[in-house]
Amino acid sequence: MGLFERLFNKEKVEMKSDKQPLSPIVKEENEWQEIAGYIPVENEEYQFVSLIATAVAAGDRPESEFTIKRISKRNPEAQLVSAIATSIASADDTQSHFVIRSIKEKRTN
Repeated sequence: MGLFERLFNKEKVEMKSDKQPLSPIVKEENEWQEIAGYIPVENEEYQFVSLIATAVAAGDRPESEFTIKRISKRNPEAQLVSAIATSIASADDTQSHFVIRSIKEKRTN
């Protein structure tokens, strides 16, 4: 077999392996659950908040109508955890900024 035949006439050989390829993603077991950043308001707060929101939105047009589908408020647990985490993380550099994408807690079964 000549040099050109070895270079240009290579047969494709399929390599089959029974081993699973390594995955960069580690499968996470369902032992963690995400804490919601916002929770629905109680019934007592709903009317007061909707009244203020519609008054601000209407502005100087009292003939306008609004339908409020959902009112949520910040989850106090998520606020506390994010404040603690960012204050610990910013101890070295007080001018730093952080964005918390999710907060998770360990499930207790």
